[in-house]
Amino acid sequence: MTAQGGPADIPLSAYRPRPRLVLPEHHVPAARFPAIDAHTHLGRWLSGWAGREGEWLVQGVDDFLHDMSDYNVHGFVNLDGRWGDELRANIERFDERHPGRVATFCHVDWSLLTSAGPDALVANLTESVAAGAAGVKVWKDLGLHVRDADNALVLPDDDRLGPLWAAAGELGIPVWWHAADPVAFFDAVDHHNEYLELLQARPEWSFHGPRFPSFERLMESVESVVSSHPSTTFAAVHAGCYAENLGWVDRMLATYPNLHIDIAARIAQLGRQPRATRELCLRHPDRVLFGTDEVPHDGASYPTHFRFLETADEHFAHSADDPPLMGRWTISGLHLPDDVLRQVYSGNVRRLVPQLAATPGISEGKV
Repeated sequence: MTAQGGPADIPLSAYRPRPRLVLPEHHVPAARFPAIDAHTHLGRWLSGWAGREGEWLVQGVDDFLHDMSDYNVHGFVNLDGRWGDELRANIERFDERHPGRVATFCHVDWSLLTSAGPDALVANLTESVAAGAAGVKVWKDLGLHVRDADNALVLPDDDRLGPLWAAAGELGIPVWWHAADPVAFFDAVDHHNEYLELLQARPEWSFHGPRFPSFERLMESVESVVSSHPSTTFAAVHAGCYAENLGWVDRMLATYPNLHIDIAARIAQLGRQPRATRELCLRHPDRVLFGTDEVPHDGASYPTHFRFLETADEHFAHSADDPPLMGRWTISGLHLPDDVLRQVYSGNVRRLVPQLAATPGISEGKV
């Protein structure tokens, strides 16, 4: 028997164990080497998600750039360009006023597939690149939500999209591709799901059931597209969209030299397998990009990212959330060597996105 209010009366959801481990702990307030965040949202595309519908997620750009330089982060890939007037507004606000600091990517208007046909998608992308887009962001709506005139889901390896992927290569721009969310988002939302709390809080993030393709089918489409378009550069964001299976990611990187990954929004997954993640980075140092996917972007997560990449610390929190919705576990650091850190922090993205090759603070011999 237990006393009233004792352990038997504590619901599991309220359980917050305090680790009693005594371990080395390093605070890393700034990146060891000047960095470029290759996965940011600075525009208005996700303003509703942040509770600021229609507002710029970055209000004062000069102040923002100054504040981020305190973290030793000097350049940004802005994935909020969309197309048309919204793209032009982003480019004017960020790229043109702050050359070398921000490179804005466009999106593709998938509705054109139904209203005007596949050629219109290529024209849409071509117009965006002519307007100054530094790359194209492909989101998970392709494969999960985009439908054609027959109301059938359009998967990324649909033959009608082949000319679009080829056009990206011909136009000389990279494709930043978010093809799928974590595997558990495709599982039943039950007592076995490792993201149960998150999916209960955000039920719209669940893609379980016959309305959606399986996670495996989406990964098949990624490989099909990447293998079929070797002249097009792809970055499969969020750790290749398969952080749970770094063997698969490693095989993809080893097989397809046109493929890259970033670590954005996946240090929770990567940090619980630090040896495998470190080996992946050491095997492919020229293919991994630093990014955060922080919304709204205020730099608050940077010290945790730097600690993860730079130190050998063990068993530390990957999030300030309580409980951490991206996983009730801790992470350990990668302790990457300096030459790999330099490439991950900025060298790789500067090669893929020429608009950032001359980023102030990095191109001035400080790397």
